[in-house]
Amino acid sequence: MDQNFKSGFISIIGRPNVGKSTFMNRVIGQKIAIMSDKAQTTRNKVQGVYTSEDAQLVFIDTPGIHKPKHKLGDFMVNMAEQSLNEVDLVLFMINAKEGFGRGDEFIINMLQKVNQPVYLIVNKIDEVHPDELLPIIDEYRAKYDFAEIIPISALEGNNVDHLMKVMVDQMPEGPQYYPEDHITDHPERFIISELIREKALHLTREEIPHSIAVKVESIKEQEDENKVLVQATIIVERSSQKGIIIGKQGKMLKEIGQKARKDIEKLLGTKIYLELWVKVQKDWRNKDMQLQDFGYNQDEY
Repeated sequence: MDQNFKSGFISIIGRPNVGKSTFMNRVIGQKIAIMSDKAQTTRNKVQGVYTSEDAQLVFIDTPGIHKPKHKLGDFMVNMAEQSLNEVDLVLFMINAKEGFGRGDEFIINMLQKVNQPVYLIVNKIDEVHPDELLPIIDEYRAKYDFAEIIPISALEGNNVDHLMKVMVDQMPEGPQYYPEDHITDHPERFIISELIREKALHLTREEIPHSIAVKVESIKEQEDENKVLVQATIIVERSSQKGIIIGKQGKMLKEIGQKARKDIEKLLGTKIYLELWVKVQKDWRNKDMQLQDFGYNQDEY
């Protein structure tokens, strides 16, 4: 290994839907962060690990920051605040198309307590005219002393290489924390549940809000068939939502299963059977025990 090997931890923060997951997936090259055009889809710190010959960057994708409305919201905001002071640098990502919003004010207030260098990443520049960028940059610059402001398009890849180089340059010399082929330190169960949740949110569109969780009940190898059996439960808050997830004659649930299965097979590198159930648990987002049961456990992440 190179004598001057650099490594460190990076936290990505931003309002929901600014493209944090798209950025992670471009950098890591594999679908580890849930992708959706619905806001608020990332709930835990999904860590992505980028390794090159001379550096290793460990990304912590914090939950989209917002004013909390319930216990799950509190949990998400605490997770985000906590991760900011445990890293080597912070990327504050914004959506060039949306400009400054009240949610950004909330984040900038939070950043006042951060000692690490904060970089403003202006994402989705492919969606605005270059002339529109300067006023946006000026507005943010007036509110916080950023280490640097870097416009990118995570989707198209514009300027992402430059951002990677800046981050590597900033990192202290350090060990390689993870093996080269390691892309995330999250348990497979967590990623599987996120993949299923992504499909359910995507296919039901506006009909199902974020009151949906997925609990992976078991992952068992079927030795005689060279397949892995994954059993999971989709949890909703109301009976009407259960009906939407199952669909007419079970059609929606079947489609969620088929699409999730393809992604899970890629993740596990093996054929799988996926069995899905749907269960109603009223108001689960406000119950501590159930939050822990569904994987939102402060100690683990």
